[in-house]
Amino acid sequence: MSDKIEISAETLEKLKKCGQGTLTTQLFKRGYRQQFLVGLAPLSKTTGSFAGEAFTLRFIPSREDKDWNLGDLKKRGEDNVQWEAVEKIEAGQVLVIDSRNDPRAASAGNMLMTRMMRKGVAAAITDGAFRDGTEISGMAFPAYCRANVASTRPAYHRAIAMQQPIGCAEVAVYPGDIIVGDADGVTVIPRAIAVDVANDSYEQELREKFLFTKIDAGASLFGTYPAGPETLAEFEAWKAEGNTL
Repeated sequence: MSDKIEISAETLEKLKKCGQGTLTTQLFKRGYRQQFLVGLAPLSKTTGSFAGEAFTLRFIPSREDKDWNLGDLKKRGEDNVQWEAVEKIEAGQVLVIDSRNDPRAASAGNMLMTRMMRKGVAAAITDGAFRDGTEISGMAFPAYCRANVASTRPAYHRAIAMQQPIGCAEVAVYPGDIIVGDADGVTVIPRAIAVDVANDSYEQELREKFLFTKIDAGASLFGTYPAGPETLAEFEAWKAEGNTL
């Protein structure tokens, strides 16, 4: 869309360097109470951090006349919004799936994850479950879910729409929102404030990196965390020396 706020690669890189606690604190300061996807965890703890815009996919409960042609799974690619989403999502985007917090059947498996990984997709997230957890956990691809389950998606889910507002883990996600994740979890940042959040979060992370060195060296919490005037002056001098994240 022509009126979409531009999010630069520099902004995304700043966000990738910021922890979930810092991001949620900055969002809280702006009046956003809960933007963290509670209960979701990465299948692999070694895939690192990511930041990218949301590409949304919504599930509804499956129904026998629409999804349960159980004797002919070869036709599952027909009239399949899930596969359409995997083909349409672009490099750098994050697939966010509204599975209604229902982990009884998989939202996707390793074939779809591999397709997205090879396309350069940044991550995949569901508030339900993924299957093929062993394979996915060994991939260089961030995948977040509530559980690992073997059951196939049509048993409980029908993919019904993409690129519409959804709820994931009780957090509203709009297409184009900025999604940031690491080993601790995932935070959703409204696109309109992503640049400001990135700049302030980066500054907070840098300041806390400095404050940690003082606390680790034996400084008292009082006057240090939060920083008093003297400590802030020390921080500015430390930053002027060229220290970065």
